[in-house]
Amino acid sequence: MKLTADYHTHTIYSDGKNTALENARTAEERGLREIAITEHGFSHRFRGLHRSEELEWRKQVEEADKLVSIPVLKGMECNIRGISGLCDFTQKDFENFDVYLAGIHVVIRYENFSDRKLGWSGWRRQLFGIGPSASLVRDTTKAYLNAVEKNPIDVITHLNFQCFSNVTEVAKCCRDYGTYIEISSKKPHLTDEELAAVADTGVRFLVNSDAHSVGRIGDCKLAEEQILRVGIPLDRIDNIDGRMPVFRFAEYKKHM
Repeated sequence: MKLTADYHTHTIYSDGKNTALENARTAEERGLREIAITEHGFSHRFRGLHRSEELEWRKQVEEADKLVSIPVLKGMECNIRGISGLCDFTQKDFENFDVYLAGIHVVIRYENFSDRKLGWSGWRRQLFGIGPSASLVRDTTKAYLNAVEKNPIDVITHLNFQCFSNVTEVAKCCRDYGTYIEISSKKPHLTDEELAAVADTGVRFLVNSDAHSVGRIGDCKLAEEQILRVGIPLDRIDNIDGRMPVFRFAEYKKHM
């Protein structure tokens, strides 16, 4: 299994160690056909791309795109900020970005104080091995579903990492709206049983490195091990072995 393109990488503008050009050159050297630079979203308190830096960041990604032979896409790993499904992007942001990722993170500016449960409660419970309450699973699932239904999200990143949801319901929603579920090669986020249940819904996948340094650009080892262990058909993964995905966000923007 070989990545055709890597759509989840970070740079020094969030919590990565390298520049957009260094990421892009590494992707080119490793034979990828495309790479996305996807910083943490604006609402991340410590590791997100700042609005004040966005213009300079975009210039650097666009310059990298000119200096390498493969497309370098501008993306963001937006935060799901509440049960309502609110994410970091506004409609005005759409024209400035190419790829729309979204996930649940802990240290962000939530829409409402009560929405803090999505990240903080999930993180604490996973840290101490405490199972989730039914209400936490219900509310986290609603947050994912509302985010996918209300926003043209391309990829849900690291589903259920440091949080709890009904992954089958989230996968069905992603299947119906044309949103990919990421299988992360950086960190385990679904058990084998959960991943099998997700696959049974018919949803399609992307494998991403979630690279925070150039050494991991294009890496798919951890994801591949789980995919083979669970028995997911490789033709359900749209960015490996020469295949390229069709992104919902790009299609949405054609009709803006």
